Amino acid sequence: MRAWDAAQGSDEAIKAFRNTILGETWVETGEAPDWQRLADQRETWDGGTVPERGLFLTAGADVQKDRIEVDVWAWGRGLESWLIDHLVIEGGPGDPACWQQLSNLLGQTWEHVSGQKMTIAKLAIDTGYETSAVYAWSRQVGFAQVAPVKGVEGFNRSSPVTGPTYVDATIAGKRLRRGARLWTVATSTFKTETYPYLRQSRPTREDIEAGHPCPPGTIHLPNWADGEWLKQFTAEQLVTVATRRGFAKLEWQKLRERNEALDCRVYARAAAWIAGADRWSEVRWQELERQLAVEPDKPDGDPGATHARRPSARRRSVRSTYMG
Repeated sequence: MRAWDAAQGSDEAIKAFRNTILGETWVETGEAPDWQRLADQRETWDGGTVPERGLFLTAGADVQKDRIEVDVWAWGRGLESWLIDHLVIEGGPGDPACWQQLSNLLGQTWEHVSGQKMTIAKLAIDTGYETSAVYAWSRQVGFAQVAPVKGVEGFNRSSPVTGPTYVDATIAGKRLRRGARLWTVATSTFKTETYPYLRQSRPTREDIEAGHPCPPGTIHLPNWADGEWLKQFTAEQLVTVATRRGFAKLEWQKLRERNEALDCRVYARAAAWIAGADRWSEVRWQELERQLAVEPDKPDGDPGATHARRPSARRRSVRSTYMG
């Protein structure tokens, strides 16, 4: 009781008390956004259509026993992002048809509101399950568009993705030295980046219509993202735990069993890093805007705002049947 009383008024002291005296984990309050609040923030745009500020696409693929789940994200300046599509490819890594559908996805196009067709710049796929099958498929379609990734614990904010390293791969029963290229992803870093983005305040509809941009990193979710997907997206929380030596460390723990949406987001974010988005120059961003007919203007005196030419007709949309 004396130790508890002495700890009052200091979060760090209370953490230490819970970790070392009570043997409990300390939950960082507010780290897991309420999925229902995210549901209220969903926006309306056609499924499969890329909004005006989305300048390139990446995808994250999570391999499960009976399926491969894929989320496609659009990215803009300041790493503002939009969920464009969600697909569940039934069959799993033992089914050749499943891999063929994933291959077909690499050539699929999504339509920007300017009318331009966009393909996936980079797809990151997890190698944690059926590693050999993932390597074989990646080698078949080519590493230019596909990045096999391996998630590791810990935080590395300066370089959350490292690689690629050349690893041995078994293809059709034959062992190939340096047969695959593997990227290592500090998944905790991207989760820690994502959750504050979900929590930050946004401009009102009137402000947006007046040309005021959203804060950097804003995550836009469409109204067809259902409750199950939102629950998966917020399925983990950041907690402080005690190591065997008694030191405190932060780690992400599941609130529920299924967290595929969060994993796919992390892989898609890693794909954006691998594509170089975190290091692109202003010239590169301007080139992407030129290709998509995004023209700079100055609404309300804001010299940094940009808008795309809106199409005069409704564009074709692509929707996953999983979202209903």
